[in-house]
Amino acid sequence: MVKYQVTITTGAIAGASTFNHIFIKLVGTDGESGRSWLRNFKGALAFTTGAVSCFSICNSASIGKLVLIELDKQRLPLFPEDSWFPTKVEVKSPEGVTYTVPIYRWITDSAVYRFREGRALTVFDDTHHLGKYSRQQELKQREDDYRWDVYKEGIPHCMKADNPLSLPCEVRFSFTKTSEFLFTAASGLTELQLNGLARCKKNWTDIEDIERVFCCKRTAISDYVQEHWKEDAFFGYQYLNGINPILIRRCSVLPENFPVTDGMVRLPDQCSLEDEMKKGNIYLCDYKRLDGVEANIINGKKQYLMAPLVLLHKTPDDKLIPIAIQLKQTPGEDNPIFFPTDSEYDWLMAKIFVRSADFSEHQLNVHLLRTHLLAEVFAVSLLRNVPMVHPLYKLLIPHTRYTLQINFLARLALISDTGVFTQFSASGGEAMLPILKRSLSSVTYSSLCIPDDIAERGLEAVPNYYYRDDGLKVWEIIHRFVQGILSCYYKKDADVQQDSELQKWISDIYEHGFLSQPCAGIPKSLTTVVELIKFVTMVIFAGSGQHSAVNTGQYDYGGWMPNTPISLQLPPPTTKGTTSEATMLQTFPDVNVTVQGMSTVWLLSKQSSDFVALGNYPEEHFSEEIPCKLIKDFQGELQSLSAEIKARNKSLEVPYTYMDPEAVENSVAI
Repeated sequence: MVKYQVTITTGAIAGASTFNHIFIKLVGTDGESGRSWLRNFKGALAFTTGAVSCFSICNSASIGKLVLIELDKQRLPLFPEDSWFPTKVEVKSPEGVTYTVPIYRWITDSAVYRFREGRALTVFDDTHHLGKYSRQQELKQREDDYRWDVYKEGIPHCMKADNPLSLPCEVRFSFTKTSEFLFTAASGLTELQLNGLARCKKNWTDIEDIERVFCCKRTAISDYVQEHWKEDAFFGYQYLNGINPILIRRCSVLPENFPVTDGMVRLPDQCSLEDEMKKGNIYLCDYKRLDGVEANIINGKKQYLMAPLVLLHKTPDDKLIPIAIQLKQTPGEDNPIFFPTDSEYDWLMAKIFVRSADFSEHQLNVHLLRTHLLAEVFAVSLLRNVPMVHPLYKLLIPHTRYTLQINFLARLALISDTGVFTQFSASGGEAMLPILKRSLSSVTYSSLCIPDDIAERGLEAVPNYYYRDDGLKVWEIIHRFVQGILSCYYKKDADVQQDSELQKWISDIYEHGFLSQPCAGIPKSLTTVVELIKFVTMVIFAGSGQHSAVNTGQYDYGGWMPNTPISLQLPPPTTKGTTSEATMLQTFPDVNVTVQGMSTVWLLSKQSSDFVALGNYPEEHFSEEIPCKLIKDFQGELQSLSAEIKARNKSLEVPYTYMDPEAVENSVAI
């Protein structure tokens, strides 16, 4: 007889305990053990929350190297079925070898579940017949659990689910996350002390009234925004370090539909526009994706959403200043170009219409599509096509945490027919789907990879661009980590080409995420190790650093409504000299629209107490020495970057924190 020592850890999370009987079978290269009931001196407490329990299993002979284990949970007579969340099983063989089996899943019924020994194995490395069979059975079950669905034609597909409880247990919010999220959502208006205004459909009549509402909840940056929102330098700054830092691009030739001439603008030292463009000092922001869409009707009133063009100039003192704004795409007498030399309110109103357009461009394209919807596609494809034993699964699964449920809730509460965004934003209603379709058509692979995107937009040298500076460093750290991990398992390009599970993952992303659009540059297959490393880096960056950059600061920059109006309810001026403070107040969204917008961006900006920062992996999916060392190196590099960013921010008037690894979540979780 030989003896195996089995140690089982139950998760330290609410509801993880079971009082049912637990059975285990060990399967190895040379045989298998019998099915054993796990009993020890702890009795019914062996599998309670956070418990680490040891058991001995005797077998007639060695089973060789451990391939997998089988676990099942059987309820006691007269006792209800409960749910159990084991995190890992460690098996010490009679030969003295310890095997780690990662679990990290809820066992809710009496079925037999197979879990592989922890070494990562690609499909061509997995040679044992029982291992192959287990792999196939797991993916067959996953295809049933994670099914594709079409929420709206023309946008990325999503996971089919009727309600949050129909999601597989493994991808749902924790009890802590659920409780906090529901509380925050329910108390959003109360916390902001806005309950009395949530049903008020009147216009604002005094800027001081807006200030009183804003004072209910403030941040250091939102205070700065309130103080500086009218200033041209701050308007330009937001294109670099606000929540939409990916629209601006260097301008070398003026668009034909933006007829700005030298005589219209004031540039230092009598420079011409052409000279300044050659020097790389002229920048353009074009909101053409918003052109021609039907703006929403809110409180029974037609709203207005422009598709502006904005020209900016980098001054000798390294400020980015707007020098011309055209609010509609087609030039004409009823579409004047506004300049800083116009009257105070003509120029301010032009900037307000731009900032309102930026709200819609940011929310639908930059935030919803490019982070949330794509992150869901990456996650569903992973869960359908890649088994737990695969190195890609082990690498990416922490970066899918909560994404499927938060997106389900977004579809339910934000962009459904009764959602907040649909009801209260200018681009809700009929405008939403056309904007999302146009946005998806404009997505390119290079635009999702920050080094390529910065180069293509010509922004390598623009000063004070902290999104770029920090983002490139985060990308490079992730890239080195991914390269180290994947190089352990893919030694040559043929390994990538022959991995059918990997190829199905990328194929599904191409089909269901980018709808097989050939012009996007998105690969539909991967042929080299270099390509694989870059694509996986993009997937991790999109759900972590990029999402943080475009999400975390939403209340900072949108809490003070005049800086980022969710909607506007008067058309823009067609003749100069007709605006005033009264015009501005009448144009702003109604009181209830304002407070609904404030409450929503407050909710979306609020960090959960079970937030997991980039590079932290509470679940131990890798067991080999080299990947574990690479994870520690990854964490060390992120900590160093965090310290570097904090030191830099001490000297900044407006700190840029959204790419600080300590503030970046591992996944799209809010």
